[in-house]
This record gives sequence, structure tokens and C-alpha cells, in this order.
Amino acid sequence: MREASTGLLVEADELSNVTDLLLERQAHSPNGALYAVNGPNGWSNITASRFLAEVTALAKGLIAGGLSAGDPVAVMSRSSYEWTLADFAIWMAGGVTVPIYETSSASQVEWILVDSGARRVLVEDTAKAGLVQGVVSGSVLLGDTPVAVIRMEHDGDAPNLASLAAAGGGISDTELERHRSAATLSDVASIVYTSGTTGKPKGCQITHGNFVLVARNVVPFLPELLMRPGARTLMFLPLAHVLARAVQVVCLDAGITLGHSAGAAGLMADLGTFKPTFLLAVPRIFEKVHAGAGHKATLAGKGRLFAAASAAAVEHSTAVERAARGAGPGPGWLLRSKHTFFDRLLYPKVRGVFGGNVTHTVSGAGPLSRREAHFFSGAGIPVLEGYGLTETSAPCTVNTPAMTRIGTVGIPLPGTTIRIAEDGEVLVKGIGVFKGYHANEAATAAAFVDGFFRTGDLGSLDEDGFLTIAGRKKDLLVTAGGKNVAPAPLEEKIREHRLVGQAVVVGEGRPYVAALVYLDSEALADWCAERGTAVLTPAEAAADPEIRAAVQGAVDEANMLVSKAESIRSFAFVDAELSVGSGHLTPSLKLRRAAVMSGFSAEIDKLYGN
Repeated sequence: MREASTGLLVEADELSNVTDLLLERQAHSPNGALYAVNGPNGWSNITASRFLAEVTALAKGLIAGGLSAGDPVAVMSRSSYEWTLADFAIWMAGGVTVPIYETSSASQVEWILVDSGARRVLVEDTAKAGLVQGVVSGSVLLGDTPVAVIRMEHDGDAPNLASLAAAGGGISDTELERHRSAATLSDVASIVYTSGTTGKPKGCQITHGNFVLVARNVVPFLPELLMRPGARTLMFLPLAHVLARAVQVVCLDAGITLGHSAGAAGLMADLGTFKPTFLLAVPRIFEKVHAGAGHKATLAGKGRLFAAASAAAVEHSTAVERAARGAGPGPGWLLRSKHTFFDRLLYPKVRGVFGGNVTHTVSGAGPLSRREAHFFSGAGIPVLEGYGLTETSAPCTVNTPAMTRIGTVGIPLPGTTIRIAEDGEVLVKGIGVFKGYHANEAATAAAFVDGFFRTGDLGSLDEDGFLTIAGRKKDLLVTAGGKNVAPAPLEEKIREHRLVGQAVVVGEGRPYVAALVYLDSEALADWCAERGTAVLTPAEAAADPEIRAAVQGAVDEANMLVSKAESIRSFAFVDAELSVGSGHLTPSLKLRRAAVMSGFSAEIDKLYGN
């Protein structure tokens, strides 16, 4: 199949914008809990009426400060209720939100402020305020242009949220409405900068229509998650990522209670107390939860039992899916018995990690291995993998509870068409596709062909319209022998091993394919603890025969996916961990391949005897 489409389910008024969703939600359920905030006494609800009042006060403050319709306002913070509040206040005032990752460097902050034209920045705290002020004062590109920096806190010295709200006391409701209603579906709601795996990040113009139409159509498309009574979810992905923002608008439209967790450190505790009914996560979360559960079982002397439970979950999920496709009879009596046994003994503990009430999870922002997806689905936590880019407002395909095919990223969202080009590139047209790149007409023109956005990803559609992603087009390796090799499937398979943090397949212009392997320090410490040995450093682990044999096994499994000419002939451990801070991963944890190739060129040369 070369093209697949799903028809639009819900239309929207062309003269409306995202703030109309908030007004409608408040009118429909003024006392409904839209948000929940975690404090000293636990989670407290924020009703739709209270949220609208707080948004209105801040929006009036922005207008009093001179914000005109269409003006960009930057936000730099970890995910929080205040981030959401700022986002809607900017929209209510007629502004355009410009997210900045809270991990961004000074040069990245400078580029976004210069390119977007944002002259107001809402920041998380004093530390972030100092960073931005330092950028502004030392920037030649910004010159003498004044930039207002406002802390997203209520206490302490002004300017902060309290002083911003107070400043708007003289703005009338009529003036506010003039600003609020200025934008229509075709107008830009947010300039979201790409993660920038190569070159300077480009500003993607996400319209009000992108957010509104995606929200309006995703809700009836995923009713099992989004229309069930009492639905609630915990957002811990950075709101600077467009996927998190899109899901946030979806939750508002559906009246789902949304909580925020600032990061990985407190996530497990927050899940236990918030108890979401569904969860949006990245593949690394699933990998960590699975590995952590196995580690605890091993320390308790139940390592073999957990391994058997994991295998049964994967086997059961696989059999169920094959039966659903008409390709098998489903789980046999023995498998059903094993699965029932483990469902009483061990799987509830895995479900408990997510709070105990999760019925479905959605995985995005990167490829999830089939093994992990089958494990969690078999353990009673179905994983619905989806696909999208910043340029598609994140989601453009997703598996649904009724139509799931593990290993694929699902079918097109309503109002979306997926086309596969002659060279295998995935093309997208639909309600989520962005307006274009900010102040970059040449890049915008190059990004489209026949009205379709060129994703840069290679993929295929099966006979039922399910999309499978093979990897980035630009990442395709061509060996010295002329063999084309897609590194992503090999890397994904190697990363399934608990000891592996990252794997990078190399071989461009080389005689054969090889790989750099970066060990996971936490998993390595767990591995050593289970064996009662001293904790090894990555350098020491590289020389350990047992560890090398274990990773070699993972490489051998990866090689089973490809032909001999595409297989990994050798690998080397690298004494480093790739991270956002090191510059080798994007904030959404995607690999910056060019940075790895440049930073570890000596290690690559050694793989080939140079």
C-alpha cells in the first residue's frame, strides 16, 4: 500500500482558536477538575472556573504590559501547572507561545529569542531568570532590544506571576476579548523549535487549527482512554515538546484531569499518589521500569520467576495479537494458565509502578521495541505506539485499543493521509501539519511536495494502513561495498539489553558495519549487585568477559534481523554516557548522530584498525 487515510471526525469553526476550548469546557463543567497540583498535603484540584480566572488575570497583565495580538512570548521551565497557566494566558492575550527547553544552553536561548522575536520570557525560577538575563545582556544579536524576564512564581520579588496579574487590573473584559478573539484557526499559536539533530533548530509554526482539530478528533478516536469517566493523566514529558502540548490541549477538550511531574527524580512517587488512568511516556521509561522490576525480583531471589513471567507476558501478548489479525488461534491452554498465574503473582506489581489504575499507555517521541511493547501489554498495560514530528504537531498516526499492531506506529489520525514516496520516505498531509518554518521560506518550500510534508523518515504501510518506521532517511548508511543499511532497527534491538544505554551503528564508507556501545551505569550497578560483586566502572566492565558476552548476545540477536552484509561484525564499548547535557541527545532523547560521529571518531577508527 502506498497511501492510507482516515476521515475527519469533527470539524471546528474557522473563526475559533484554542481559547474557545477553555471557554467551552468552563461553561460545560465549571467545577470539573481540569488540573491537579501536588503540594505538601497531596494533590489538590484546580477547577475549570479557577483556571479560567487565573488565565484571565495573567492575560490582562500581559496586555497591560503592551502585548499585541501575534506577539511571541517565550516560556522556559520544567513541566508544571504554571507552564500550562502561562501557555493559556499567552493565547488568551492573543500572543504566540515560544517554548524553550529548560535544559537549553545560553547559545540556544539566544538563537530562539533572536529568531522568534520574543521580547518577553516567562521563566521557572531565579536561576533561569539569571541565565536569560545573562544571555540578553551579553548578546550582540539582540543588541539593545529590551527583553522582559518574568519568574513563574507567586512569591518573592517582582516581576513574577503575582505582579503580572496585579498589573492587569485596569484592563477591561472588552479589551481582553478583543485580544482573545483576534486569532483564528489559521493563525500561529506557537513557534516550536525542532530538537536540532543537525544544524540550528528551525521554528515550526503550529497553528490554532493544528491544536484544536487534533484535540477535537483524537478524543472520539481514542474513547477508551479519553472519554471514560474519571480519566486522569500525569504529564512528565517537557512541555517544550509539542507532543506534550498537544496532549495537554486534548485533555482540556475532553475534561480530563491533568497533573504535572517535574522530572524523573520524583516520577515514581508522583505516579503512586496521582494514580493516572492512562499515561503518555517515552520508550526509555518503559525500558527502565521493566529493568527495575527485574532487578528487584533478582535481589529478592525471584529472578528466574520474573524472567519466566516476562517471557509469558511477551508470548501471551504476541498470541493475542496474532489471533486478532486472523493469523493464529490465540494463547493455548498452557500459556493461558501461566499467564493467569503470573497475573495474580507478579504483573500487579508492574502495574503498581504506574499507580495501579492505568488501563493504557501511549508511547511516542522514539521507537519502542516489540519486546517491551509485548511485555507491558501482556502484563495488563497495553502500549499504543504512535508517530509524529514537531512539524505534524506531534501525533499523525497511532495504534488504538481496537486496532493495534505492535511493531507499527498505527494508522493515520482522523483528517490525516500518509503516503509512501517512491524512495520510501513517509509523507504526511492533514490537520496536524504545521504552517511552515518561521522566517524561513526556503526551508518551508523544500519541506513539502505535492502538498505533503516530507518527514525525512523511511517507512512502509501494510495492507491495513498500519505504518512502520524504518529510520531516518539521512541516517541510512552506505558501506564501501555499496550496501544500504538502516541503523535504527539494529540499534533498537541492541538497546533491549538492560546493560545497554545507547548503541550507535556505524559503517558509512567502511568495509563493514560495526557499533559503538554505551553501557547504562545504573543498570551496570544493578548487575553487579545481583552478582554480589563490587560495582564496575564502564571502563572495567568493558574488559569483563561476562558483560562482553552478554552484549555480544544482544548484537547476535540484532544481526538476525538483517542479511549478512548488513550485520554488525564488531563492536566496542565506549567509556561515556550519551546525554542531553553531553550534547549527544536531543531534549526528547533522540540521538544526535552527527555529534556522536564527530565526538567519537577515534573510537570508530579503532573499530576498523585505524
